[in-house]
Amino acid sequence: MARLKFPRRYVIVFLTFICTNVCYIERVGFSIAYTVSADAIEVNQANKGMILSMFYYGYVLSQIPGGWAAQRMGGRRVLLLSFLLWSLICGLIPLDPNRVVILVLSRLFVGVAQGFIFPAIHTVLAQWVPPQERSRSVSLTTSGMYLGAAGGMLFFPSLVKHMGPQSVFFVEAVLGVAWSLIWLKFSSEPPRTDLPKVAMPKVASREKIKAQAGGVVAPRTVKIPWRRIIFSLPVWAIVVNNFTFHYALYVIMNWLPTYFELALKLSLQDMGSSKMLPYFNMFIFSNIGGVVADHLITRRILSVTKTRKLLNTIGFVVSAVALMALPSFGTPSGTVICSSISLGFLALGRAGFAVNHMDVAPKFAGIVMGVSNTAGTLAGIVGVGLTGNILEAAKASNMDLTSSETWKTVFFVPGYLCIFSSVIFLIFSTGEKIFE
Repeated sequence: MARLKFPRRYVIVFLTFICTNVCYIERVGFSIAYTVSADAIEVNQANKGMILSMFYYGYVLSQIPGGWAAQRMGGRRVLLLSFLLWSLICGLIPLDPNRVVILVLSRLFVGVAQGFIFPAIHTVLAQWVPPQERSRSVSLTTSGMYLGAAGGMLFFPSLVKHMGPQSVFFVEAVLGVAWSLIWLKFSSEPPRTDLPKVAMPKVASREKIKAQAGGVVAPRTVKIPWRRIIFSLPVWAIVVNNFTFHYALYVIMNWLPTYFELALKLSLQDMGSSKMLPYFNMFIFSNIGGVVADHLITRRILSVTKTRKLLNTIGFVVSAVALMALPSFGTPSGTVICSSISLGFLALGRAGFAVNHMDVAPKFAGIVMGVSNTAGTLAGIVGVGLTGNILEAAKASNMDLTSSETWKTVFFVPGYLCIFSSVIFLIFSTGEKIFE
């Protein structure tokens, strides 16, 4: 029986999906484990926000260097090294809220290590994936983040309850090392033969083959057009939307457990499977967005530009409405529904701005992703830390943190940002290649 041929680029996309899955298991896991440990010794909300946001300080430092390293060293190698580094840190560092310096440094270095991952992934995908498969490939890869968050929310509260917060670090380290070994064994540099065949003369230059195969990343000696990237309005449209997406995501990811416990009097352990629904919804909607986008583009129903703008606008506007409605319900079921709608449509919007890196700069996708994700990481620093300070200021003003009304500012800020960002993307974005 003839051996079934399976395109290797599918294996690469699947492995990057697992990669983002494990990364977000780590992030959600730390948030859950640290919150339980900190609450046990009554750490105040501002200090909790500081520790939770420290990851993003490290993360922001390595976004642009991550794109540069992937361009020079290759995304495959950068992914492997960064994964091994953060996994070892998780396996060696004790989770003790009293040891603030150790926690700060460990989260800082985990952030630095993980900051290389997404620019490297975009470099890898730009090498392997042809244009007609980009939306669904990127959407599948990034949907791993949400499935990882959903799995972490479902599994880790029970693990913490029965085996203690430190057990979360051990599980995360094992998952990280396991993925690294699988990536080392099954990943490779992209051979031209794996890409969809394109009619061309038998004798063709390497650059011509690359261009016809989908505009994969530039040779490592090509000069990076930093000035044009930094002053490009379409790039800034991506940057603004990346900032807003991550502001909303990180605020919900890091502070929704506290909202449930303070305002709704409900611990994560008591919520059952409903606590994973917002992130599972992101997984579903992210892949729906990718499939719809590729369908609209390949069937020529809409241009690439109009497709990106349509999905981005629908995603961000619906998400804004759900965010601002969330504190009005004041019930666990209403909160789960609103957060699920908000995060689901945010994920749908990724078929707009998040794939746009490869539209405008296929040869420099990792670099543009590094610039864009720097803004997304700053959103984590600003959003997570600012939320802690908002709550501490409310407490100092004798406002009741157990009232959902007190939390309105927390959810209205990302709601307004979503509306603003969707307008920016509508005006300035493009689906055309602007960097050769």
